[in-house]
Amino acid sequence: MNKVLISVKNLKKHFPVRSGFLSRISNWVKAVDDISFDIKEGETLGLVGESGCGKTTAGRALLRLIEPTDGTIYFDGKNVLKMNSKDLRSLRCQMQIIFQDPYSSLNPRMSVGNIVGEALKVHGIATGKALNHHLADLLNKVGLSASYHSRYPHEFSGGQRQRIGIARALALNPKFIVCDEAVSALDVSIQAQIINLLRDLQSEYQLAYLFISHDLNVVQHIAHRVAVMYLGRIVEIAHTSTLFKSPKHPYTQALISANPIPDPEVVHQIIPLLGDVPSPLNPPAGCHFHTRCPKVMEQCKHMSPPLTEIGTDTEKQKVWCHLYH
Repeated sequence: MNKVLISVKNLKKHFPVRSGFLSRISNWVKAVDDISFDIKEGETLGLVGESGCGKTTAGRALLRLIEPTDGTIYFDGKNVLKMNSKDLRSLRCQMQIIFQDPYSSLNPRMSVGNIVGEALKVHGIATGKALNHHLADLLNKVGLSASYHSRYPHEFSGGQRQRIGIARALALNPKFIVCDEAVSALDVSIQAQIINLLRDLQSEYQLAYLFISHDLNVVQHIAHRVAVMYLGRIVEIAHTSTLFKSPKHPYTQALISANPIPDPEVVHQIIPLLGDVPSPLNPPAGCHFHTRCPKVMEQCKHMSPPLTEIGTDTEKQKVWCHLYH
């Protein structure tokens, strides 16, 4: 059994809202509000939810690209939030990210060779001929020609630019990669190529992924387990097959029911959700989903739901809902 590589406990990220002449803090945006999960070596955890639920913020907080407000993050047994700048610099080799937009995440003034090779130079891994050999190997692995090293980002298509981003993330031989909507900006045919590439690289290097996406079909194809977020909180975590076959939380049920099935013979009922997503500036008391939940109870309005575990160890579902407590 693979060991736990990343362990996140009670992670929070609140952004201050300033107002008035003196720009004093008047409120807080609770982008990530007390979430916990684990990721094992060689595992892909899908993170899904509506736009604005805090998926990207959670992913960037894991890497300390933004500083968490509270909570703990352990990577390979080490507390990431207690590390000084020197220790964090060495950790960067082990934790990388693939950004959503493959164009804006690449410096237009730098060639592909400089973009991919910059980290190798900074960390003193390769220079000179060794660097050129390393670059050629990386570009070949992601399906690009080694001759592209002297070209610039604007000379490539969207799919090719995303492959450059993947090569940059792989340059330091990491153990963990955050894939932040890594295929959402690409055509469907290119999406399939990139997903298959990520799976092949995972098999070869035993990579762990946090795969952030709003496309349930993509997540179902690539993820081993799925965590569902709503308004800054995780409401359900389960193995992918279990979650899509038997979702427990009312929000997960509505989310999966809205996913289109490309088969005219299949008739499925869509569960409508009334109202809009509340503001993270002033989230509802108790369960954040109770204002839209078709199964709301009185206690949902006042008490945050505790964690309930359902099923066996092989197909265990973690649900934060009063219906199962």
